[in-house]
Amino acid sequence: MSDCTVRLMLGNHAIAHGALEAGVAVATGYPGTPSSEIIEYLIDYGREFGVYAEWSSNEKVAFEIAYGAALAGARSITAMKHVGLNVAMDPLMSSAYTGVRGGFVIVTADDPNMWSSQNEQDNRWVGLHAYIPVFEPYDPQSAKDFVKMAIEFSEKHSHPVILRSVTRVSHVRGPVTVCQPAKPRYAEGYVKDPKRHALIPANARALKEELIKRWGIIERSVDELPHMYVEGGRNLIITSGVAFTYTLEAVKNYGVRASILNVVTPVPLPRKTILNAVSNADRVVVVEEGDPVVEQQLKALLYDEGIRVPVLGKAENLFNRVGELTINSVMDGLSKALNIVNPLLSKNPVKIDYTPPPRPPVFCPGCPHAASFYELKISTAKAGVKPIFSGDIGCYSLGINNPFNEQDLLTNMGSSLGLGMGIYHGTHGGEFVVAIIGDSTFFHAGLPALVNAVYNKTPMLVVVLDNRVTAMTGGQPNPTSKVDIGSVAKALGADYVSTVDPFDVKKAQEVISEAINVVRRGGVAVVVMKRGCALEATRLFRGYVVRYYVDENACKACGICYNLIACPALIPLENRKAWIDPYMCVGCSVCAQVCPYNAIRPEGNVKEWLSKWAEM
Repeated sequence: MSDCTVRLMLGNHAIAHGALEAGVAVATGYPGTPSSEIIEYLIDYGREFGVYAEWSSNEKVAFEIAYGAALAGARSITAMKHVGLNVAMDPLMSSAYTGVRGGFVIVTADDPNMWSSQNEQDNRWVGLHAYIPVFEPYDPQSAKDFVKMAIEFSEKHSHPVILRSVTRVSHVRGPVTVCQPAKPRYAEGYVKDPKRHALIPANARALKEELIKRWGIIERSVDELPHMYVEGGRNLIITSGVAFTYTLEAVKNYGVRASILNVVTPVPLPRKTILNAVSNADRVVVVEEGDPVVEQQLKALLYDEGIRVPVLGKAENLFNRVGELTINSVMDGLSKALNIVNPLLSKNPVKIDYTPPPRPPVFCPGCPHAASFYELKISTAKAGVKPIFSGDIGCYSLGINNPFNEQDLLTNMGSSLGLGMGIYHGTHGGEFVVAIIGDSTFFHAGLPALVNAVYNKTPMLVVVLDNRVTAMTGGQPNPTSKVDIGSVAKALGADYVSTVDPFDVKKAQEVISEAINVVRRGGVAVVVMKRGCALEATRLFRGYVVRYYVDENACKACGICYNLIACPALIPLENRKAWIDPYMCVGCSVCAQVCPYNAIRPEGNVKEWLSKWAEM
């Protein structure tokens, strides 16, 4: 690579490259959309420059590793999605007390509109709560630049810094000027400082006083950052993050007469910079994606300063508080705030329905989870059990859909066991609970909950869907490749543990039936359904894939295969007979095993293929 060049880059890749240019030595994370590509990039490209990068078992562990490196004096970064930061809140709150020696950046990739998340959490609030400044980029170039800026700011003030991205920054592509990575800045050694690094109450009380003083310095220092001001009139629009790009487009393209101030740090606000801008304004409009974090701080600031300029934003319902901003929603809000005609609306607008037809998500062809849900449904029905299916976060969340309907509740990572135990005890043992959790999630948040179930003797069936990778976020590796889940469950004291291949339909049903009987007797049963992700298998063993076809003469149009397995490669014809799309089938063999008429047959050596697949 030459010293600097321009590349078309994903926002997350720009964040990662910014970390490389800043001399980051340690990078950690747990996969979660929309953050995953940051650590992937640092693993793929950082190691050749001497960067230590890893996928950790959960966000708390990832945070602590990067935090520990920064305490020693190394430059470090940790990345996670917005809800992942909840898992890391304990060490995060402490990191502001202790401060750091090396630059330490915490990337939170927020997900407005919940494209792949269970909530719309605005983590700028975390900065206010924890006394940690928040930097907010608005495009891939600023994402790269702000990471470098944040690392330097963190090291200058010996304080952690949060970088808040959103989906439209993390997953958009744009031109980015990238330069040669710097030499990673590792610590020469750890200097003991127990009065600062050991948070016993006596130390923490003194450190809280220091924190408040340091925060005052940080509040003054953010005014020195390169906030962007665009002159345009006595109406002032204050933005932060991706809202700046929408606002800039609206002002430039639609002739809106207004000045724009984009702040690098929504937390804390740059007081002098804002007061200077507001002094020339007749009206202030705040545009930001998510909650009114800037708006509320701004109103408090102006009130304290005795400035009575109108401030308009989300409190006046001018901009949406649910979902993402768009150029339309920003222009609509600005037109109301500034009393101008919205140029996007004509006098006789033509109403066109752009709503696409519904396309519910389905399991991938050959997904072992679909087989597991089928076997679980059949086995519980045969046993006469009507379970509460306590689900979890992962690909298997799709088990909530027809024909499975096996996710009655799911809220967060590891909730399957915790909520399941609550249902059991809350009904005084009146419900049969099946907790369904993935392999990565099991190591992330399931271990303490399983210990709790064993310790408190809470009867439940725990089904661990082990597809060998963290599949939902792109197939990242996780501890299951090195640590056997069944052995861990046995060591934790589960009364029954069995590992079975979900592609062995008969055997899987037998194992689940045995586990159900153990639970009926008051035990904790763990069944590990182990078979590699179909996407990863076809990628790794492309030349071995065997496909199936339907013998039309043998097919009786019973519909068992396409109705109960719901594989997208299985399609009913007009005569209700099954047909297998040869371009989608990956040869899992499950449909052939459930067909009562032996009408589904392989084209090739299926034993060899499934044996190869099992090597994952």
